[in-house]
Amino acid sequence: MIPAPLVVQVRRGALGELGRMLADERISPSGRVAIAVGTTNGPVIRETFRHGLAGADWFTVDGCTINAAIRLVEQIRRQRYDAIVGIGGGTVLDVTKFAAARIGLPMVAVATNLAHDGIASPISTLDNDAGRGSYSVPAPIAVLVDLDLISQAPAGSVRGGIGDIVSNLSATADWEAAHALRGEAIDGLAVSLSRTAAQAVIDHPGTVADDAFLTTLAEGLVLSGMAMVVAGTSRPASGACHEISHAIDLLYPERRGFHGEQVGLGAAFAWFLRGDVDRFHATVDCLHRHGLPVTPLQLGFTLDEFAEIVAFAPRTRPGRFTVLEDAALTPARLAVTIAEFTDHAYARTQSPVTPEGRVLDV
Repeated sequence: MIPAPLVVQVRRGALGELGRMLADERISPSGRVAIAVGTTNGPVIRETFRHGLAGADWFTVDGCTINAAIRLVEQIRRQRYDAIVGIGGGTVLDVTKFAAARIGLPMVAVATNLAHDGIASPISTLDNDAGRGSYSVPAPIAVLVDLDLISQAPAGSVRGGIGDIVSNLSATADWEAAHALRGEAIDGLAVSLSRTAAQAVIDHPGTVADDAFLTTLAEGLVLSGMAMVVAGTSRPASGACHEISHAIDLLYPERRGFHGEQVGLGAAFAWFLRGDVDRFHATVDCLHRHGLPVTPLQLGFTLDEFAEIVAFAPRTRPGRFTVLEDAALTPARLAVTIAEFTDHAYARTQSPVTPEGRVLDV
């Protein structure tokens, strides 16, 4: 039996149907739930239910840290609830998933942003004293995505979700290589779910201003989360691309950008490292079309800094085999490869003539 949410709704006005959904799906017929919201949208969201969900208690999430999650656990434990509802972006959902797991209650995810695939995933990513950690948790029992709220979110953060989902193709390539070269177990259904979600976004002609595209992106992020549930690991959605992102978070925490921007660039670099020109071009084209960075400089890092990041990346996930571990580049070769990658990404999106005047065949 494949574990899956009882309900997935992606449409405008979905938030207003929360109470009915809780009752219809027998998650909380009485509406006795704990609702966690963020500091930014929390007051507005709470006003939406001023005359509804009378049995609910409201809690504010004040950070994406393990300590914030433990504080939420301590607050919610004082009363009895049928479920915990997280309404917000990645911070609120990750904290709420962790809290629900600690208490042993089902968790309902209501996404107000599409910045990454944590919407329906069995993973909670939280900052801790050592940097940032990923914690295994039960996946949400229901997922709502209200496009009215998504359209009000910062466009840059929503575009980040594009980078996250597009990186799935690189992550599954890493997984298949680990299976072929190291004998690592692989799940074909998880690979199919992950790839289908990514390809649908890559092939869609729309933008973050279109409901049709936002629906495809939201559904893709949910499928990506389900792929991780099926696999029992983050493998279908996390490879070299995420190692690079984790390295940025650890080495340059004050300069890290949106998660999706970082993993999108990481995926493009991974395809270049593999020598897969078609996938490299498709990834760069998609990222550039949606205004995401395709070179280290566009992400805010020099080539030397990016070389440091890539060299450190394998240490963020010891034991995980990706193209980075397979290539095992020397510092000198890594510097050359990053320079070549940057030139080809620039040539693909700007001009076949690099800033140094070299003409590239693209």
